[in-house]
Amino acid sequence: MSTLRERSRNRPPRGPKRPAVICDEIKDWIVKQNLKPGDRLPQEKVLIERFRASKGTMREALHSLEAQGLVTTRTGPGGGIFVSALGENRAMELLANYFFFRQPSLADIYAMRCQLEPELAASLVGRLGEEDYQRLEETMRVYDHPAETVGEEYQQRMAELDFHAVLAELCPNALLGFMCGFLQTLLRNLTVCRRIYDRPNPALRETGLSYQTRLIEALKAGDAESVRSIMYKHMLSAWRYMEACEAETKADFLRLGK
Repeated sequence: MSTLRERSRNRPPRGPKRPAVICDEIKDWIVKQNLKPGDRLPQEKVLIERFRASKGTMREALHSLEAQGLVTTRTGPGGGIFVSALGENRAMELLANYFFFRQPSLADIYAMRCQLEPELAASLVGRLGEEDYQRLEETMRVYDHPAETVGEEYQQRMAELDFHAVLAELCPNALLGFMCGFLQTLLRNLTVCRRIYDRPNPALRETGLSYQTRLIEALKAGDAESVRSIMYKHMLSAWRYMEACEAETKADFLRLGK
């Protein structure tokens, strides 16, 4: 028995399976060939010869690439295997699945937002044009007035997140923009956030609007330090509000359960 255990311990770790190796080789080849979304890959027979793979291995590798959103297969006239780009929404959906059984807390999300969103906002100084400011201001018009119904107030909360989503989209650092956008997506989808957003709170709208108005003024003035400071205070204020509401929501749940 001990000999078997020793053999198991001394056995070298297994490498990736052949389809995974072929999958990575195709990715590298696509990059080296400078292929773009919409470009056609060679026929399956050619790929099999090029990468020295069996038909089954190649098909498994191509299925993996398709599941990753990097290729699409079209049938019929003009069909074939085409390079595709993984869209941002799809990428966020896949990443959200990773957190499905380990959902981050509000504190986790806002701790990240307090670190990232001030830097994102500061990175936009001197980079926004008139059309960009118009997009931000049009988003703010959704919540520049008191809501008349609970449904309208919920839509205003979503529009406030849209304001930050526009900033993330305009960020020159694609990774920073994606991470901030993902945090905003988590807030939209968390059950506790939906409950909080359903709670009437006119003061929250006014506070957020004030921060965002001052942020745009600082952006137009080219004052990076003020932009960073305003966004940090905005995120910190939102964090405190959301945690207070979360505590109230839990207390209400416990009262109803008695």
